Amino acid sequence: MSNNLENLISKIKKLEQELFQELQKKQEEFFYTIDKKKVRFQKEIKLRHRLLSRKLRRYLLEASPLNILTAPIIWLGVFPALFLDLFITAFQAICFPIYKIPKVKREDYIIIDRHALAYLNIIEKLNCVYCGYFTGLISYIQEIASRTEQYWCPIKHARRMQTIHGRYKYFFDYGDAESYRKRLEKVRQSFYDLENK
Repeated sequence: MSNNLENLISKIKKLEQELFQELQKKQEEFFYTIDKKKVRFQKEIKLRHRLLSRKLRRYLLEASPLNILTAPIIWLGVFPALFLDLFITAFQAICFPIYKIPKVKREDYIIIDRHALAYLNIIEKLNCVYCGYFTGLISYIQEIASRTEQYWCPIKHARRMQTIHGRYKYFFDYGDAESYRKRLEKVRQSFYDLENK
């Protein structure tokens, strides 16, 4: 890996740490703590949140008719998502031990906690469960796919990608045939950065 690339990766890691620290400041700002993966608000804050909850009837009356009409289309996505979740979890359970790839912890990606917010009504809570599940599932799938890609085809693309996953930094440059042939087996097993996670 070139020094410039290593420097960029180092900067990204520092920015991620700064982001994490900023998110921790929000816990103080909004008076909550996280205890054993459970979010706990101070009593007074919970009461204030309940007062800010929009009643279901008002929520439905103020909703856009198009939002109501398209909601079933969004919710139909839960069926392929559940199937994909089952498939990708089975894929990882079967294939990763064979390839000696560390398994992805599902609970690190699929986080469902917004339904516990007292200022949300039942529809908003259900929507938050759905979105937390669906976006978390996509992240979970991307991590499994990126580890699989590192094993089977760790070559960067020639064309620019809109988003780059976390394993991409270990891939060979497009067109670097010598490195690919000399170091493929080493890259296939280079998951040392995941050992402390």
